[in-house]
Amino acid sequence: MRRLRNLKIVATLGPSSNDYPTIRALFEAGADVFRLNMSHGSHEEIAQRHATIRQIEADTGRPIAILADLQGPKLRCGQFANGAAELEDGQIFRFDLDPTPGEAHRVQLPHKEIFDALEPGATLLVNDGKLRLRVKEHGPDFADCEVIVGGTISNRKGVNVPDVVLPLAALSEKDRDDLHFALDLGVDWVALSFVQRPEDVIEAREIVGTRAAILSKIEKPAAVKAFDAILAVSDGIMVARGDLGVELPVQSVPPIQKRLVRSCRAAAKPVIVATQMLESMIESPMPTRAEVSDVASAIYEGADAVMLSAESAAGRYPVEAVTMMDNVAVEVESDPTYRSVIEASRQAERSTVADGIVSAAREIAETTDIKAICCFTESGTTALKTSRERPRVPILALTPFPATGRRLCLSWGINCYYNEKVERFKMAVVSAARAARAGGYGEGEDKIIVIAGLPFNIPGSTNILRVAPCEERLIFNLEPE
Repeated sequence: MRRLRNLKIVATLGPSSNDYPTIRALFEAGADVFRLNMSHGSHEEIAQRHATIRQIEADTGRPIAILADLQGPKLRCGQFANGAAELEDGQIFRFDLDPTPGEAHRVQLPHKEIFDALEPGATLLVNDGKLRLRVKEHGPDFADCEVIVGGTISNRKGVNVPDVVLPLAALSEKDRDDLHFALDLGVDWVALSFVQRPEDVIEAREIVGTRAAILSKIEKPAAVKAFDAILAVSDGIMVARGDLGVELPVQSVPPIQKRLVRSCRAAAKPVIVATQMLESMIESPMPTRAEVSDVASAIYEGADAVMLSAESAAGRYPVEAVTMMDNVAVEVESDPTYRSVIEASRQAERSTVADGIVSAAREIAETTDIKAICCFTESGTTALKTSRERPRVPILALTPFPATGRRLCLSWGINCYYNEKVERFKMAVVSAARAARAGGYGEGEDKIIVIAGLPFNIPGSTNILRVAPCEERLIFNLEPE
């Protein structure tokens, strides 16, 4: 089941996509990665979805990545005596630690660390920014705020504090429980929500170790400011435009998205663009033109993946949403402008032998009739460096490790195949030729490029490139030992 595009699609599972037939249909429509949202659903439900994905993987013979998305330290106000209250522009409203049900002039905000970090003039946003308040006075257990933009505030609405780096633990107790549970299940990626600093990622890494790759979600101004340091300690990035667009002026999100995507590509780390990509397809079988343009923009920028959230988890048309993503990607990638944009944004990264090898492979593939670039990879690094080059031909990643193959499902253009460990380079070339033929990438005298490292089975040793035919007989006749 060969994809006809390089972009990867992440589909969130939920009530609308909770059984084998639907999840199988999502995969066949184009989903490469399935997201398990730890904010919704019991551990039992999530374990069942995980088992279903692995069954589909076994039935189709194709690696599938599973991403567990932790809830993070989400800030919420308390309960109201009448369920809600109306805030008027200009009035004073108090947040405090008192658990008494709230009313028109106060409500509990059960996060003492917020009051410790606040400063006069700081902004508080409620319910995705629909309500805006400014701190006038505050103490260790309260904050009196002027209502700048009023409206209805109701039970357990989210509160954002964009102006302040909050001294919150990177992982709440729920996150820690969910993280251990997800790692025991065997997920491939773990997404950290509301990352503010690189130390948040390092804290999670101490738990995760090498059991999964870590994806940092960029959704706070502090994370944008510390992005380079966060990227350095992360395995991948998600540009989570929902909360980012709440805490920052919405007009600043597109340039931030473009900058983060380019930085991730330069670092050879996958980046997902997420949130509200086909939002109208929650209720409609067709997206708006603006949504299609938004998806296309992310593809033109060179993002590794785009993500569906409620569209596939709770919407009425989950399979149609994935199909639409797939159709947009195929159309954009067939546009000559796409190649010119991608190639113009390529940054030369040739500080190591491996960088030089993958760059040479791309240049050879683009100047001769090469059908595919085949990478032998243990940790995935060689395939990621090849993906960074955004070559015009398919990338085949051959690895003996299922965990590596699954993680690479998130990265642009990489098609994963499992192979036995090899000891001689000639057999590596033969294995690559077999994979190319099996995947329909070439046959007979068609040429492929094979990248590997000698000696074999040592991560990070990429140092050899060979152009070879797809026909095994020709390999044995022409290739040296």
